[in-house]
Amino acid sequence: MDKTTVAKYFYELLKSSGYFSDFAATYLNAALNFLIIIILSFFLFKILRYTALSILHNLATKTKTSFDDYLIKNRVFVYLSNLVILFIIYELIPVVLIDFTDSEIYFEKFIEILITFVGIWIVRSLLLTFKDYLRTFNSFKDKPIESYIQVFMILVWVLGIVVVFSKLTGKPLVGFLTALGAFSAVLLLIFKDTILGFVASIQVTVNDTVRLGDWITMEKYGADGDVFEINLASVKIRNFDNTITTIPTYYLISDSFKNWRGMSISGGRRIKRSILIKANSIKFLNEDDIENLKKIRLITDYIQNAQQEIDEFNTSHTIDKSISINGRNQTNFGAFRVYVDRYLEKHPEINKDMMMMTRQLAPTPEGIPLEIYAFSKDKVWQNYERVIAGIFDHLLASVPYFDLECFESPTTKDIQKLSPNFKASGSK
Repeated sequence: MDKTTVAKYFYELLKSSGYFSDFAATYLNAALNFLIIIILSFFLFKILRYTALSILHNLATKTKTSFDDYLIKNRVFVYLSNLVILFIIYELIPVVLIDFTDSEIYFEKFIEILITFVGIWIVRSLLLTFKDYLRTFNSFKDKPIESYIQVFMILVWVLGIVVVFSKLTGKPLVGFLTALGAFSAVLLLIFKDTILGFVASIQVTVNDTVRLGDWITMEKYGADGDVFEINLASVKIRNFDNTITTIPTYYLISDSFKNWRGMSISGGRRIKRSILIKANSIKFLNEDDIENLKKIRLITDYIQNAQQEIDEFNTSHTIDKSISINGRNQTNFGAFRVYVDRYLEKHPEINKDMMMMTRQLAPTPEGIPLEIYAFSKDKVWQNYERVIAGIFDHLLASVPYFDLECFESPTTKDIQKLSPNFKASGSK
């Protein structure tokens, strides 16, 4: 039985019945052929889909590699089954439309366009599969793979659209590509942001400027959080208040930003905070003060040794100590500074292998800043804040033991204490 006999089966059947004209039999034959192809395609689609989703899925779960699992996840086999059905329909169109050769070319072009778009979708699914698979390797987890996939997909879509127009117009593909080359200036203008984003993605990757998971800060755009996506057009940052900031990728190389990765991979997170000491609370230590400070365990040896050295110096130089300013003396501020140093040295949450010091800064109208500069071992934000709070709670509570005072702007109650008539005058 040849192809013509199969294609004309319903025509011959209808004509032999004597109830249908040649015109009606021809159209009914085409309609019934179409119906059969649709039914066969539907059943074939169900069979292939079941194979792709069930049988192949079960086989993929039994293999050692995860690549086939990602093929299933991204529906590669489903799209391939669609492509098989379209090819079968494409081959059967000449049989169905054996009596309509003029219409055959339009149906073939329609199927060819569908095949083109399904092919593009298969390429996209394969690229997503490779992306997911590469993410399983540590060396690719922080790389902006999405940017390269997007660039490749743009090229695929451009090529696909050119193929579609070539099919619709009947002109050769080479002619369209030549016209596309002449149209390149306009294309560069249209895809300017895309090209800039692609170049930025390459520079970001090559220079290792930003990785997925990095904590970055860009105050200009209100971004302060972790990078969770880098694609061709933008970088997405999840801020610590769970808002999302989207920044064009190009701005990562054209604008300045702060990347906290160096802190994350180092041995500690910096503590840099000051205590403001009132200048008029600083004084020389007398004998009673020295005896009291010797009771503070962390600086007992320091106070004893420093005072012994000072006494020897003042005696050898016959210093008149009837006035405290003469010769060498200890101060309560100096003793407190040593206490802070030793407290930090003993603190279990401070990294002793990194910079650690206490320094006195230039006096300000609010007092004399005593800055603590050290590094916390724990870099997790919540724990880091607890470490800082614990350190400064202790130091602020220790200040009065050295007869020092912290600066604090006066409140209404302070003013009331200074002026007994303040309340009465304020009520008038």
